[in-house]
Amino acid sequence: MKEISFEEIDFHSGTTVLLDIRDGVSYEYGHIPGAKHCAPDDLSSMEFNDSKTYVLYCRNGLLSNLKAEELQEKGIDVYSLKGGYNAFLQHEMAPMSESRAEKAEVSIRKKFHKALFSKFAKAIVEYKLVEPNDKIAVCISGGKDSMLMAKLFQELRRHNKFPFDLVFLVMDPGYSKENRELIEYNAKILEVPITVFETDIFENVVNIEKSPCYICARMRRGHLYAKAKELGCNKIALGHHYDDVIETILMGMLYGAQVQTMMPRLKSKNFEGMSLIRPMYLIREADVKAWRDYNELRFIQCACRFTETCSLDGNVSSKRQKVKALIRELKQEDPEIEQNIFRSVENVNLSTVIAYKDEKGERHSILDEE
Repeated sequence: MKEISFEEIDFHSGTTVLLDIRDGVSYEYGHIPGAKHCAPDDLSSMEFNDSKTYVLYCRNGLLSNLKAEELQEKGIDVYSLKGGYNAFLQHEMAPMSESRAEKAEVSIRKKFHKALFSKFAKAIVEYKLVEPNDKIAVCISGGKDSMLMAKLFQELRRHNKFPFDLVFLVMDPGYSKENRELIEYNAKILEVPITVFETDIFENVVNIEKSPCYICARMRRGHLYAKAKELGCNKIALGHHYDDVIETILMGMLYGAQVQTMMPRLKSKNFEGMSLIRPMYLIREADVKAWRDYNELRFIQCACRFTETCSLDGNVSSKRQKVKALIRELKQEDPEIEQNIFRSVENVNLSTVIAYKDEKGERHSILDEE
């Protein structure tokens, strides 16, 4: 097996070709600059130029090692990036001379004010998400959305007319050492004072075959509620954005046989006095990515063992990814398709619905009126 470290790659020769063999969603979320995306199954039919040096990388080096070995057995000279994309993220954590926090904050106030802060503030006002004397646990997963949410909340507190308090809460469900370090590094350079607590959620869900992501999400939310309440908070804030909302609406219809949405605010049924808010409800994912790239920031995506297992056999196609692709395809024919999906749950006419359930779960039918 021929492995190469990130530091050993010659990026200036013009002969090195980086091939990112993760799934398309991960590649779009973030990749090594200059890398080309290539599905693992397409490597066998790819034409390799003898004058080029090819380096494959996946998330942690496991899949790229397997694929590089297969190609080497066929006489093709390729390398596998040691440590995968995680190694690149580690390399990016080198000390920076400029103030990353200041640059990120100025970009929110100026370049991305309309796309990010204005929509953040609009959602808070429209859905009454922040009220006087709230103590909000801003839940940071380590991804681009939650870290931006933390910066937006800091900006809001600078300008808001009434007092409220913030706790920047990070739950470690069993991250690898590298992912934990990256979260702490980003919090440091962006000047977000995080409070970290640990759980063993990944250990508990790694062997669950049916709906592990759903179970993991429920467990994580429960731990976040409990810790936030322990710290005296009355709300937890999650970083779901506009695209998450419309994808959830469509997923509910296609896979759940129901019409529902991801709510901007929700009272907890299990933790008295606690609520969940989603202040990035009106912000587009493309604008989050633009802010991230403009500030040259790198964040973790999903860091669970289930995702790692999927990457070994190429089975990374999830329902959400399929729905995301479907919406993208439909948008090419009708640019208003996303807005129509979002507004569909605001314009429900119960007189045209055959049956519905109330908040207690009781079913009501048009036959009840006969």
